[in-house]
Amino acid sequence: MKRKVWKSFFSLAFFVLGFLISFPIGSVTAAVALRVAYPQPSGALLPLWLVSEARLDQKYGAPVQNIFLSGAARINQSMIAGDIDLASVGGAVVHTVLAGGDLVAIAVGVPTYGFSLYGRAEVKDIKDLQGKVVGIMSKGSSSEHAVIALLQRHNLLPGKDVKFVYLGGVREVVAAIDRGIVSAGVLSAPTTLIARRLGQKELVNIATLGLPYIHSGVATRRSLARQQPERIKSYLRAYIAAIKVANEDAETSKRALARYLVTNDAAILEEAYQTFRGVFPRVPYVAEDYIKSVLAVSDHPKAAGAKPGDFFDNRYLKEIEDSGFVQELYGRR
Repeated sequence: MKRKVWKSFFSLAFFVLGFLISFPIGSVTAAVALRVAYPQPSGALLPLWLVSEARLDQKYGAPVQNIFLSGAARINQSMIAGDIDLASVGGAVVHTVLAGGDLVAIAVGVPTYGFSLYGRAEVKDIKDLQGKVVGIMSKGSSSEHAVIALLQRHNLLPGKDVKFVYLGGVREVVAAIDRGIVSAGVLSAPTTLIARRLGQKELVNIATLGLPYIHSGVATRRSLARQQPERIKSYLRAYIAAIKVANEDAETSKRALARYLVTNDAAILEEAYQTFRGVFPRVPYVAEDYIKSVLAVSDHPKAAGAKPGDFFDNRYLKEIEDSGFVQELYGRR
């Protein structure tokens, strides 16, 4: 049975294909394409994938090259270095800015923790995690912030009452739970379905707590946004249009999910789609509360005195909305 489950899991694991499946060869001109990175296989990334899958990048004059890079830290480093132009990252962008990185959040796709905490069968509730180890994707990532926020609600101290181990990605977290290396781990849909198929159980759906947060969105270098504002706005128009498709068009959305998750498993596609459908905001503004939530769980020494407004810039979205683009897109509803 487990061999069957792992087989379906590895159909998800496009990691080994890396850059090769990220975009159709020859579909965009590398010289003009915006290089857009994403860190994991999750339904939260659907708008980003739909930008190219629904050809919205071509429609709005912002051709993209989607690139998979495992881990938010690696993505942010690549963005700072100029190897990529934009990325779907969550709270990790705040940590990078605190460390002096020239990044800024310009949109948020999922404005809360889009994770669940899954555990082994013997773990009955959050209190049972005291003295145990939890699997996290990477240091300073949204997955770590989600667990810290959850433990704080249950009066458990991260690092003292509950230890963390950083495993790199959702595939590794599921495997570590299954093999007993960790007692629990943070997962996002559709990997949550794979976990249930392996006999793991959901301890908490963190998304249902309604905590404000940047789970996924769009970030870029401040210098790029300053130098090429029209290019940035073209991408954001495509992203806003992709959100409409994600919330309203199941067929196109699942086609994009099938491509980027590398699976035709109907249950996996349904899990990925339904978990995030309707969560994506019509106009993906970044709010101060999202940044405050990240700062509240950050261990960076500058976090306590940081100003939320220093981490995001809504001017591009506001200019797009003020132009009437969103009203026209939704038929002035």
